Amino acid sequence: MQSEPVVILLVEDNPDHTELIRRSLQKHRVAATLHHVPMVKRHWTICFGVATLRLPTRQKCPRPDVVLLDLRLPKVDGLEVLKAIKTDEDLRRIPVVILTSSEADRDLMKAYENYVNSYLVKPLDFDKFTQLMKDLGFYWLGWNRHPKS
Repeated sequence: MQSEPVVILLVEDNPDHTELIRRSLQKHRVAATLHHVPMVKRHWTICFGVATLRLPTRQKCPRPDVVLLDLRLPKVDGLEVLKAIKTDEDLRRIPVVILTSSEADRDLMKAYENYVNSYLVKPLDFDKFTQLMKDLGFYWLGWNRHPKS
C-alpha cells in the first residue's frame, strides 16, 4: 500500500452517490483525499497545469492519482470528459474509472474506445456498493502502481 493518501477526483452530480462514496472510503479506511466536482460545463478547461485543477468554485486541488467519473452528467457527457482527459498528452496517464449506473453495451464500448482504465456499474444494493468502493480503494488506490507526473 502507498504511504501517502491518494488524491481522487470525483466527477459526480448525484449528492447521495457522492456521500455514499465518501463514507464508503472512510469506513474502509482507504487513505484517500477526495475532491468532488459536481458537474462539468462545456467551457471549463480540464487543466492540471502546475498540478492543479480548475474547479467551478475556483478552488484548487492537487493533480489526482485517479479520476472517478460518472457518465450521466447534466451539462456534458462523461464520455466527453474522458475523451478530453485521454487525448491530452499531460493527462492521459491519470487512471480514469467510469463509475456509472449505465449497463448499456454502447456506453461500455465507447468508454474503452476512449481508453478508460476501468468501467464499473454502481450496484443498487447498499452493501454491494460499499464492497465495490472497498475493492476499488484497495485495487486502484493501493495495490495498482502508476507513474507520478
